[in-house]
Amino acid sequence: MPALQRGRLSQAALSAKINGRNIAELSDMEVDDLIDVIRAINDPEVAPIVATLIERLQHMVDIGLEYLSLNRETDTLSGGESQRIKMVKHLGSSLVDVMYVFDEPTIGLHPHDVHRLNELLQKLRDKGNTVIVVEHDPEVIKIADHIVDVGPHAGSRGGTIVYEGNFANLLHADTLTGRYMKQTMVLKNSFRSAKGKLTIMNARLNNLQNVSVDIPVGVLTVVTGVAGSGKSSLIHQVFLRQHPDAVVIDQSAVATSTRSNPATYTGIMDDIRKTFATSNKVSPSLFSFNSKGACENCEGLGVVYTDLAFLDVVKTPCEVCAGKRFKDEVLAYKLHGKSITEVLAMSVQEALNFFDIEDVVRKLQAMSDVGLDYLTLGQPLSTLSGGECQRIKLANELHKKGSVYVMDEPTTGLHMSDLGHLLEVINRLVDTGNTVIVIEHNLDVIKNADWIIDMGPEGGNKGGKVIFEGTPKQLLTVTHSLTGASLRSSSNS
Repeated sequence: MPALQRGRLSQAALSAKINGRNIAELSDMEVDDLIDVIRAINDPEVAPIVATLIERLQHMVDIGLEYLSLNRETDTLSGGESQRIKMVKHLGSSLVDVMYVFDEPTIGLHPHDVHRLNELLQKLRDKGNTVIVVEHDPEVIKIADHIVDVGPHAGSRGGTIVYEGNFANLLHADTLTGRYMKQTMVLKNSFRSAKGKLTIMNARLNNLQNVSVDIPVGVLTVVTGVAGSGKSSLIHQVFLRQHPDAVVIDQSAVATSTRSNPATYTGIMDDIRKTFATSNKVSPSLFSFNSKGACENCEGLGVVYTDLAFLDVVKTPCEVCAGKRFKDEVLAYKLHGKSITEVLAMSVQEALNFFDIEDVVRKLQAMSDVGLDYLTLGQPLSTLSGGECQRIKLANELHKKGSVYVMDEPTTGLHMSDLGHLLEVINRLVDTGNTVIVIEHNLDVIKNADWIIDMGPEGGNKGGKVIFEGTPKQLLTVTHSLTGASLRSSSNS
């Protein structure tokens, strides 16, 4: 085989072998298989290297990444996988007295694997480090030595420390987190009937093992399974190729331009401009920072960029409009006592109370329903998180009927108190005649599915099979499913 086809290594490198395998063959192996091969190396001269390598590979196994191979390109890893790889790197470090900050490390993790993540976080702590975790997962919150709860709500209604202390006292605290930690969502008992089926035939991509499966039409289907079991390959790649008309609501950026905001994305900005124009008997274009109303100094950006040659570009607030983006003459025009800048500074919730335009209220309500009532109308879309991007896309789709929607972990970034709102929105989509397919690990979403497709039984080459199709209630009785085991544990707690 040519060198370029073997990890871009020269023939000289490929000719060197350990127990009959060269470096490219070892790099191709999944971690849980590779670790057995490394353990079989008994040459005393390399014993320290072997011990270190085994330790690091075991960390990958412990954190649920045993299905990865060492030659996997890092840009193909999910956000959660990337974060856990960084964690493994630091677990092998001899440094102590270091502060580590993790932002939702459970993203992409099956409930079965969360305990492994917890063990590694505790190992980092026990080595003499300070570990700070930003997280919504109840299982991670439970193991914390100290909990800081921020609230009481989101956006302008948040920003306050509402609780500090241990987990036991959190359960008695009158905060959203404290109250929802004591609640358990019940398993769904009645299920919608399918109105047809969407078939996936003979899927062999990546680790999929000649999978054929039917996805029911007109119901909520949740695709589950441990990390690396083949969920994304089955839905994002195979299903979307065979059914290209499906609408994908993912966490990719909605827009990269600082000129785009929730008001422009949802289309309510046109109505706002027209309302301002009618009320003041002037042109609607005056109320656009992309048109006649824009501050001439910053061209409606609100900031001025200064190029400092070899240094980074410096961004400073516009001295003329003070970041308001509009000319002073435009700000003199009011709607119910508010200027266009003041309206764009409103949160979705505030705007709901301000406007009485039917189309505007409907779109604002959709954003509120998906848990985005704290966003301001003029907030640049480039500042939204992945979870926020996904939810604003979802809000924009709520009025449509007869479509097939694919969502990938829509609970990412959501507090426990917002899950009910998200499920209401998803159910509304289904009830209006749509088919919704959700790739998800969250047990509350799984409990509310009409139909479940469980992939596994494990990840990598030990996965790639459909091990269960049916209702959540039927999944409870499946002994060979890790999802079923987690569901039973959650239902009994």
